[in-house]
Amino acid sequence: MPSHSSNPGGASRVRHRALLGTVVLAVLLALAGLAAYLTRDSRAPAKAPVPRPSSPPASSSAVTPSGPPTVITRPRALPVPPRTTDPIAFGKAAAAALWSYDTRAYPQAELRRALHAWLTPEAKYADAASIDRGIPSAVLWKEMAANGQFATATVNEGHFPNAFTRALQENPGAITQAYIYAVTVSGKQTIAWKGSPAGGAESRSTTLAVQCRPNQPCTLAGVMPSVAP
Repeated sequence: MPSHSSNPGGASRVRHRALLGTVVLAVLLALAGLAAYLTRDSRAPAKAPVPRPSSPPASSSAVTPSGPPTVITRPRALPVPPRTTDPIAFGKAAAAALWSYDTRAYPQAELRRALHAWLTPEAKYADAASIDRGIPSAVLWKEMAANGQFATATVNEGHFPNAFTRALQENPGAITQAYIYAVTVSGKQTIAWKGSPAGGAESRSTTLAVQCRPNQPCTLAGVMPSVAP
């Protein structure tokens, strides 16, 4: 995934990530127990899975509540954000988009642009770098494309993290500045490639920062560095 840069653009991305973490988890920090949890996460941040030419991770635009992953052999369309005001429904769709790709259907740059279209237009809350970390590099993408690799996702469940829910109950007004919700999603990712149409399924989970301002469709603020239960 993209490394930090010493130029102003790199510094801006760092500021965006710091601001996102501050805003999304401001409510959570009201709980002393979560403060300890976040300290632990900063020492050992979760690593995003990196796809390999023979078995890469990715995302799917199809969201299903249950059932085994369905491997699609035809080229898949680029992911398009849904128009919903439900942060959990949006989070589930975003997780599916982040867990799937199709190297046979489009180049890496097009997938990157498509996923960036899910981001909030409010630049101070949009953490594009957290999206980029989940996308295979351009070099790796070419290797995967040579093997015709693609991935699909099945989303099983989405919810607000426990600490987030408790903190909102104690202080409902805390979210009204940015209207960013933490949403944890779990599911499975199925990866297949030329000569291996069946592929293999792996469990996936992630916590997303979803912005849902009143009477506006939800957007994605970013992907949190660790999964909140």
